[in-house]
Amino acid sequence: MKRSVAAVSAALLTSSVLACVTTSAQAAAPTAPSPETSAAAKAASLLRANPGVVKGAGGEAYQAVRTKVDPSGAAHTRYSRTYQGLRVYGGDFVIHTAPNGTMTSASVSLDAPLTLSTTAKVGAEAAKASARKTFSGSLTSVGTPELFIDASSGKGRLAWETVATGWKADKQTPSKLHVVTDATTGKVIGSYDEIETVAGTGQGIYTGSVTIDTTLSGSTYQMIDPVRGNGRTCDMNNGTSTCTTFTDADNAWGNGATSNRQSAAVDAHFGAAKTFDYFKNVHGRNGIFGNGQGVPSRVHYGNNYVNAFWDGAQMTYGDGSGNSRPLVSLDVAGHEMSHGVTEALAGLVYSGESGGLNESTSDIFGNMVEFYAAAPSDPGDYQVGEKININGNGTPLRYMYNPSLDGSSDSCWSTSTKNKDVHYSSGVGNHFFFNLAEGTGATAYGTSPVCGSAPAVTGIGRTKAEKIWYRALDVYFTSNTSYVNTSNPANTARAYTLRAATDLYGNCSTEYKTVQAAWTAVNVAGNDAPCSSTGNDFSVSLSPTAGSVTAGGSVTATVATATTNGSAQTVTFSASGLPTGATASFSPSSVTSGGSSTLTISTSSSTPTGTYSVTVTGSAASGTKTATFSLTVNGTGGGCTGAGQKLGNPGFESGNTVWTSTSGVIGQYGSQGQPTRTGTWNAWLNGYGTTRTDSLSQSVSLPSGCSTYTFSFWLHIDSAETTSSVQYDKLNVQVLNSSGSVLATLATYSNLNKASGYSQKSFSLASYAGQTVTLKFTGTEDVSLQTSFVLDDTAVNVS
Repeated sequence: MKRSVAAVSAALLTSSVLACVTTSAQAAAPTAPSPETSAAAKAASLLRANPGVVKGAGGEAYQAVRTKVDPSGAAHTRYSRTYQGLRVYGGDFVIHTAPNGTMTSASVSLDAPLTLSTTAKVGAEAAKASARKTFSGSLTSVGTPELFIDASSGKGRLAWETVATGWKADKQTPSKLHVVTDATTGKVIGSYDEIETVAGTGQGIYTGSVTIDTTLSGSTYQMIDPVRGNGRTCDMNNGTSTCTTFTDADNAWGNGATSNRQSAAVDAHFGAAKTFDYFKNVHGRNGIFGNGQGVPSRVHYGNNYVNAFWDGAQMTYGDGSGNSRPLVSLDVAGHEMSHGVTEALAGLVYSGESGGLNESTSDIFGNMVEFYAAAPSDPGDYQVGEKININGNGTPLRYMYNPSLDGSSDSCWSTSTKNKDVHYSSGVGNHFFFNLAEGTGATAYGTSPVCGSAPAVTGIGRTKAEKIWYRALDVYFTSNTSYVNTSNPANTARAYTLRAATDLYGNCSTEYKTVQAAWTAVNVAGNDAPCSSTGNDFSVSLSPTAGSVTAGGSVTATVATATTNGSAQTVTFSASGLPTGATASFSPSSVTSGGSSTLTISTSSSTPTGTYSVTVTGSAASGTKTATFSLTVNGTGGGCTGAGQKLGNPGFESGNTVWTSTSGVIGQYGSQGQPTRTGTWNAWLNGYGTTRTDSLSQSVSLPSGCSTYTFSFWLHIDSAETTSSVQYDKLNVQVLNSSGSVLATLATYSNLNKASGYSQKSFSLASYAGQTVTLKFTGTEDVSLQTSFVLDDTAVNVS
């Protein structure tokens, strides 16, 4: 087949930065700001006008750290907060806006506005002393305490944060212990270690025979992954400082035995690659760090080191007892690296119930990586650490289908859950996810009990469940989101996963109701938004909402519909309020809600001049919806001759005639995954997934003395790229003069504009009246991941 239209994801979340709610432009396109920049600016404006929605207080400033724009145009801007110049830990929030820029809601971590003194009664030296006392192991340094607002509980208190650095009692595990001290009483509020560890014994080499990507340097292969941001795997040689990149002469690595030092490296390299691919291809995140950078993996760390850890920048694996049981299992890799994703997206506080959600997120994605990788010797399951034999008796570290089987984790939420170690409070989230994906009762992976008298749950499958969890983490969770929050019930995992299910599958959908049931089955209740599954509803909108014609001419607009509740239904269109001599037609005359139609208003030479309000009505079984189009009719004076449609073969139905194009652009491509909008022919630029330039152009003469000169076309873009910020593949729409020089670039579209179906684009050519110009489409595609620019039903209407 000519082109591949398979969706292979490669995504990069973008950040936009506002200081004190003042927009700082990102690398904006020359013609217009990016969707993220525009959304961030709108969020800043809304925040200035309504600080109360985020429980704002005097003396606060806000900084937007990340903006995500959905394909629908809805946007989510995440903010950090300062109070009287001090950082507020747990003061983050997300402003959610609709496609039209209005605020829909906010995810807020604070229970109430901050009202507290910022004068410490206990000094920095006392805080340092507390940190020294709290640290257990070999202390090497204590940092300067930072005065900040600790709002991790939802309520603010003045505190010191001090970082104590050194080695744990085993003298091999690095430690960066954050100690939080109350600045009023001097009491240690809590602490957490920046270094995430997994303690236990290994069980040899786990993944079996797999393929890994390496780099050839001269005649030697290096264990550096060129496909995934040059992530390297290196040998610590059972030390704790120097790491040497693995090399090989024939690119055949290891032999499956622990005695071969390359074997453990294969598992680690494969684990890093599959975790990278999972987040990229399943969730559209460009690797762990979100920027395409690879993850370094260090193996053979320490001597008899029965541990593995993530330090925020790299993975490190010990060789286990006797240096013979490396801890390089796939779910350990996926679990630990997922902490990096959680920190980047929601920053869940690593204590209490938010810490349980943090750990649960890593358990969930660690297991989903295992399913995704489908390693020959380590297939997916819902057990955590089952390969490293941490208990020495073949049992796993945790069981997602019934967490209490480990003897410590909570399978059901209770008021004591918040007081448990985060590895055990994670059980509630793990159990919820299993119920959501696989259901309760006997399953292929184990028997999942319900809590109390909760009804049984039928799962919706891993694919949907993992997308709901990631969506909630990405745009809804705040740093202190919990299972249950009586002071701020909106800031809970139940509420946010329900919103995620609504975004992805619709309000009151089967998926939405299963999320409700799965939380109920682990004893997490909530005051969910009302859900009515009876009666359908839909919406009707126009684009553009106004147009002008010279009497005798015509104007078009797109009528779009959407299902807003319940199931899709058939919507039939009509128009009223037309002036004398004007008629309206719709193509097609009816659609299933979610589809669109083209409205054409045609006037006659006798249609009176003036502006008219034309009402477009969509009628369905559930009722009617309307939208208004403002029609302006101009007189025929002014010497307009030759009005009408000026392009030859505008719908490409005559094949490769009139147009000048790259070979293979115009064709009948419906059978190849690019259906036409009307007829059987269209123009398909690019879509090869390799470096390529395609073009399509036609010369057109524009008469003088007319009122409107409208160039329009219908465009469909599909792409294997899933980035939300980088224009890898582009389509330029330009006007050229008779010598081929560019007079104007009317628009630039890219992989960022991909969407299902066609959308109409319109531009005025009035400034070229009386001239002969060339209208040219030029598509450029980079070295990988296809983007297809498909055109149909072009027109140059002059009236």
